[in-house]
Amino acid sequence: MPSSTRPSSRVAWEPWSAGAFARARAEQKPVLLSLSTVWCRWCHEMDRTSYADAEIAAFINDRFVPIRVDADDRPDISERYNLGGWPTTAFLTPDGEILGGGTFVPIDRMAGVLTQVSEAFRARPDRPAQSGPVDDGSAAIDVLDQTQLTARVLATFDEEFGGFGTEPKFPHVAPLQLALDVFVESRDPSLEPVILVSLDRIGWGGLYDTVDGGFFRYATTRDWQLPHVEKLLDVNAALARLFLEAGSKLEVTRFTERAGDTLRYVQNWLADPVDGGWYGSQDADDTYYAANSSDARRLMTAPSISHSLYADSNAAMVSTALAAATVFHDDGLRDFAVKSLERVLLGCYKPGLGVAHYWNGEPHVRGLLTDQMAMTSACLDAFHVTGNVVYEMMAEELGHYAMRTMFDESGGGFFDREPDAGEQTIGLMRRTLKPFVANCDAAAILVRLASASGEEDFVRAADRTLEAMRPLAAAQGPLAAHWLLAVRAAASR
Repeated sequence: MPSSTRPSSRVAWEPWSAGAFARARAEQKPVLLSLSTVWCRWCHEMDRTSYADAEIAAFINDRFVPIRVDADDRPDISERYNLGGWPTTAFLTPDGEILGGGTFVPIDRMAGVLTQVSEAFRARPDRPAQSGPVDDGSAAIDVLDQTQLTARVLATFDEEFGGFGTEPKFPHVAPLQLALDVFVESRDPSLEPVILVSLDRIGWGGLYDTVDGGFFRYATTRDWQLPHVEKLLDVNAALARLFLEAGSKLEVTRFTERAGDTLRYVQNWLADPVDGGWYGSQDADDTYYAANSSDARRLMTAPSISHSLYADSNAAMVSTALAAATVFHDDGLRDFAVKSLERVLLGCYKPGLGVAHYWNGEPHVRGLLTDQMAMTSACLDAFHVTGNVVYEMMAEELGHYAMRTMFDESGGGFFDREPDAGEQTIGLMRRTLKPFVANCDAAAILVRLASASGEEDFVRAADRTLEAMRPLAAAQGPLAAHWLLAVRAAASR
């Protein structure tokens, strides 16, 4: 399969580092921060146009310290500096505070925007920070009980086209998982169309690639048409798992078959068949995906693949593949999932320091919550399938590491990352964030870990995390389902 390529640029991009900001302070220049991803069509377009122009690039190199960050590689930076999507074009002070910015800047506006920012900074280099107060995740909003919150989540269901909300339409898995679990338990007839309509529309609408297989990231219209055609490993892992569970629990063969189709896409395009593991994404290419037959596509260059192995999305795919191997009685898939888990752990794990975020020949970016928790869950799944206690021990190690380095003993809940002595002094990286979804998922995983290990400390951390997230749940829309699922898991232990 084609490999990923990063476009060359006339801009002298520097990586995110304390040194780059030190240079900005020494030279008294603002920072141009470009947040992008390798699969993002508009990121490529900005590289092809705005950043490729010789005069614009020269101006950037002369008046700014340009920093490029891959949002997949550094989700913690993206969480703090994203200004509405990718690409994000942010202008920062030398101390990393936001001066202004937005998303895509076309070439006919780029020179004017750069001149305006540069002149404003030269006139007021001491401009006060505009980034607002530190968000510690503790703001109380509207506390609802489980019944009320469940009703609020389901109220966002789109009865005509399935899914939740209007447009753009994302295939939110958690509220569908919640509806499925509650329906199986209660047989409430009002929940059945939530599941059936949504999965039929998601699985057999514009979001699914009927030629190569696999799901696109999201649709721009309410009826699941005009998708953004990048394919991400984590999206496909989550949807394959949902279709697999719905097919098994509801005895709907077409759902099980669609899960199998999705797994074939993942294995054919994103898997490393030799060493194990799955690559993170396949690029967006509207022209390629407009071809609606395999014969037409064979004459074209397929969209490129990003060859980084991300710990969190690989963990999710390990769990999905192990579940699928059981349903399909596929020993080969089970063995590949275990091999993939071991490859990523071998590359990313370091005793006492948890797992790094990604591997591309060496490990990068340690201390992110989602990696520790996703790998904990995958290890528990591997332990359940194989009976090998080493996986359970690894799950305990990662759980202890997350609690030791990221748990908030005073307020409950987990910060999104372990403090970094070098980066926590830079701008918004000083912010302590407790992401709602990541905390809810962590609580559910810790409940599983407590059951496997018998350690009550994991239960207490899960309970305190759920209490810390409770005041935030009502404002999360359909994503409040993550909290409800975690509460259900805690109640069932």
